[in-house]
Amino acid sequence: MKGISYSRYGGPETLAYGDVRDPRVGPDSVLVKVRAAAVNPVDWKCREGYLDGLIEPVFPVVPGWDVAGVVVQPGASVTEFAVGDEVIGYVREDFLSRGTFAEYVAAPVRTLARKPRNLTWEAAAGLPLVGLTAYQVLTGVLQVKRDETVLVHAAAGGVGSIAVQLARHLGARVIGTASEHNHDFVRGLGGEPVAYGDGLMERVRGLAPEGVNVAFDTVGGDALKASANLLAPEGRLVSIADPDVVDYGGRYYFVRPDAGDLLRLSELAEQGVVSVHVSETFPLERAADAHRLNQEGRTRGKIVVTVDWDTEEASPPDGLWQEREQAE
Repeated sequence: MKGISYSRYGGPETLAYGDVRDPRVGPDSVLVKVRAAAVNPVDWKCREGYLDGLIEPVFPVVPGWDVAGVVVQPGASVTEFAVGDEVIGYVREDFLSRGTFAEYVAAPVRTLARKPRNLTWEAAAGLPLVGLTAYQVLTGVLQVKRDETVLVHAAAGGVGSIAVQLARHLGARVIGTASEHNHDFVRGLGGEPVAYGDGLMERVRGLAPEGVNVAFDTVGGDALKASANLLAPEGRLVSIADPDVVDYGGRYYFVRPDAGDLLRLSELAEQGVVSVHVSETFPLERAADAHRLNQEGRTRGKIVVTVDWDTEEASPPDGLWQEREQAE
């Protein structure tokens, strides 16, 4: 099958489009025909080796953890999905190797949920990682309550834009940092935008003189320090970008696959509670360009790569994966 892969750590130039190894479908997995896969900052951080101490690579690596597609083959033990089901997934394993930037991916059922019926393939592909991150942090770690004030950094970005919507759904007031050209976008999500840069703390204090109850850092560095200083007494702080958050009495969080949480997000999308803004799409063979754009860090919402199935290649060869496994 065709896909994107890299055989060493490095920049976007290490990403090559071509033949990659066919996935094998284990008993608890399904084979998904990929329609779209989203780009996340963690993808280029993995590609450049920044997570080498956390996640072992098995080269060549097919990048990508987000996916939206169609089930074409369920594993022997799978009862949750059938051929033809439309699904989304945060297909992360404990090593880097079998990602979603390919025509097919073998996805464990613990990483999947049904696709929201009202979302395009592109928008659906952009939901899993950012949606799970925002949902697990806000509802699980921070336990945001009605009438609390929540500070969300990078509120126009992938995680931030979902976090604003979810926090508002939970009944919280949301202050979101964003570039000035994204302020109307943040307002449209239900947040109160403030500009980055010098004077950030004063601007937030102008909106929340007594401090914020909750700070959700997605940036790290100066934003993390400002967050800690803006907390009200007994305020809670989480960062998904900077482990130094523990020095400020907060918690560092790394999102995990959870089928139940993902299904809840799918339901919230169908109810109109959360939406996914797709800023740009690229065909699969231009995944390197998608990585470059994402790495610039100025994206509103999501960048997505798509697989063109206009040709008659939508079905994998019958029994290909089972036959290979039996032969070995």
